[in-house]
Amino acid sequence: MNRRQFIKTSLLAGAALAFGGGLFAATTEGPAPKIKLGIDVLEAEKFKRLRGKRVGLVTNQAGVNSRGESTIQVLHTRGRKAGVKLVKLFGPEHGIYGNVPAEKIVQNQIDSKTKLPVFSLYGKTRKPTPDMLSGLDCMVIDLQDIGSRSYTYVSCMRYVLEACFDAGIPVVVLDRPNPLGGLKVDGPMLDDKWQSYVGLYPVPYVHGLTIGELAIAATRENWLTLTKNARARGRVDVVKMQGWTRAMRWRDTGLRWVPTSPYINSPEAVEGYAMSGLGTQAGKFAHTFRAADGKLTFPFRWITYPKKNAKALVSTINSYFIRGLTALPREIEKTEGAYLAISNWNALRPCEISFHMMRQACLWSGENPFAALKKSERELFIKHVGSEAFFNALARDGAKINIRAWYDLWDKQARLFQVRIKKYWLYA
Repeated sequence: MNRRQFIKTSLLAGAALAFGGGLFAATTEGPAPKIKLGIDVLEAEKFKRLRGKRVGLVTNQAGVNSRGESTIQVLHTRGRKAGVKLVKLFGPEHGIYGNVPAEKIVQNQIDSKTKLPVFSLYGKTRKPTPDMLSGLDCMVIDLQDIGSRSYTYVSCMRYVLEACFDAGIPVVVLDRPNPLGGLKVDGPMLDDKWQSYVGLYPVPYVHGLTIGELAIAATRENWLTLTKNARARGRVDVVKMQGWTRAMRWRDTGLRWVPTSPYINSPEAVEGYAMSGLGTQAGKFAHTFRAADGKLTFPFRWITYPKKNAKALVSTINSYFIRGLTALPREIEKTEGAYLAISNWNALRPCEISFHMMRQACLWSGENPFAALKKSERELFIKHVGSEAFFNALARDGAKINIRAWYDLWDKQARLFQVRIKKYWLYA
């Protein structure tokens, strides 16, 4: 069988898995539950928590209600009629409309739609300054997280909590689903030493919390950097969802996904980020096909490696025998790769594939690319992965590293974390 025959045959064999019974399948067990997001509940309560207050709002394009209406507009129009005065907007990485490329600094500006001032919380000023907070009675946070520690919106939330607590301004978090569900914990814990904007909480890489639960845990577990007085007067109020349960992934909610950033353009990309994001930090593996027109295809799900065809990629990935994961061959515009298909989410340890990719990069490169990283590259790698001890072992041992042993250790640590953190769960 030649290479193209292999690809065609494997695609036909895997079609039911990838499209019919797996990744893109619609729920077939009846209509999706009706989910009320935090913003929906807030409005159903007639905005009583914010009535009569001058409000700041931290949000972006994914801050919408269950009907797809922007939280900015909901508070600016219907909230105003109920006595809420929205006076300032705050944007995380990518800005309030999500149209700013990663790493580009957003400038403070005036929102053309509401004529409200917009303050950037990305770049040099990641924590709101006293001037930014001046005149506010309350700060509202409505950000859609993706359940992986290195996604920066939860880091933005931490800095907002700290600044508001210091200023004596209460914070209201409008809760949203964790698109990976609330039962999955996976990957390494974060060393305190390596806290950064791509990891500000001592949690497993996949943490299993909603953004509201994370805010409560951060406050009560003393994960925030606060003075004693600020800690005493700090207040966070989470507006709980209605209808969401921990077993739900995004596809179970019946909600439309609004891209949270350019590469996270679908729930499938959310899952892929947890799977291959760490494995493509260094070592020449790539995770997305970008067409000539800039369109992104299968972000974090389509894996390539220089000079390796689909057959080699698929057979190698499948030889790891990762429960719940199957690699399928793909060809896009004459470029071959392996598609990461989920066959059993409950059995899958999503981050596991990334660490096998690291070891494989050592085998395929003929050297140890991690030992050759520059100081800045090494530090960025550790900040994402979370474990300096693992990096040191990988840089030392290369292809000889025992990924299974490391992963079994992290699995135990993640489960212990979940047991300890359950007291902050807001949903069954």
